[in-house]
This record gives sequence, C-alpha cells and structure tokens, in this order.
Amino acid sequence: MKHFLFAVFTLIGVNLVYADSDIYVCIDANGVKSYGNVGEGKGCKKVELPGLSTFPAPRKTAKAPAPADFPKVDDSTQKRRDAERKQILSDELRSEQQKLNDLKTQYNNGEPERNGNERNYTKYQERSEQMKDELTRSQQNVDALQRELNGLN
Repeated sequence: MKHFLFAVFTLIGVNLVYADSDIYVCIDANGVKSYGNVGEGKGCKKVELPGLSTFPAPRKTAKAPAPADFPKVDDSTQKRRDAERKQILSDELRSEQQKLNDLKTQYNNGEPERNGNERNYTKYQERSEQMKDELTRSQQNVDALQRELNGLN
C-alpha cells in the first residue's frame, strides 16, 4: 500500500510540473488502479483535476516621504555628534590597546611566569589558556574598534 501511495503522489507531482498534461486512471482486470499520462487500454478514464491557482506578486509601493513634523538634525549638530562618537571610539581603542599590550607582556609568548600557588602544572596550563583567550578577545576588540573608526572617515 505504501508503494502504491508513493507511486500515486510521485506521478501526480511529476505531472504538476507539466500542468497541461492529461492524467489517466486505469483499472485492470484484477481491479488494481494505476495512474499515467497515457490512457491506452481498457478501463482507462481521464482524470479531471482543478487548474493551478496562481497569484501575481504584490506590487512594490514607493516609500512614503517623512512627515513634515518629523524631527531633523541640522548639519552642525550631526557633525558634533559624529566628532563625539569618534572621540569615544578613539578613547576605547587606546584603552583596549593598552590592555592588549599588558596581556602580551604577561603572556610572554606562551610562557607566562608561574605563580607560587601553581605547584600543579595543570593549574599553570589552565591559566595560560585563559590568558591566551583573553589575548585573542582583546585583539578582536582592537580590530573591531579600528574597523568602526575607519567606517567613520
């Protein structure tokens, strides 16, 4: 039964691609139904299927202009805001670069100094991995801030 349903749906699906094709149902001497696009033989009848429904795509409407009472910022105010934003980003960049330099110094090319409480080598390795992660994160922050500043120019 599963194979029969699969065949029916496959044939219907294939024929939907060819919307103008005819579908026939044929019943053989044993009473078994089969579907096909050719209605040759005894017991075949054309199946009437409803037409395909199609809808046109919605039209794109033009954007409505901003209302007359919509607040606008004059050029001098916008330039002042842009300058403030640039100054804030520059300060953040300097701070993050200082943090990155400090982390690089502490990390010591992957061999940070061992602390007194790190008698176990595993603790030392964990701290080294944490430092490496912090270094990577700090470098990503510096890169992001530089991209942001470059986008302002």
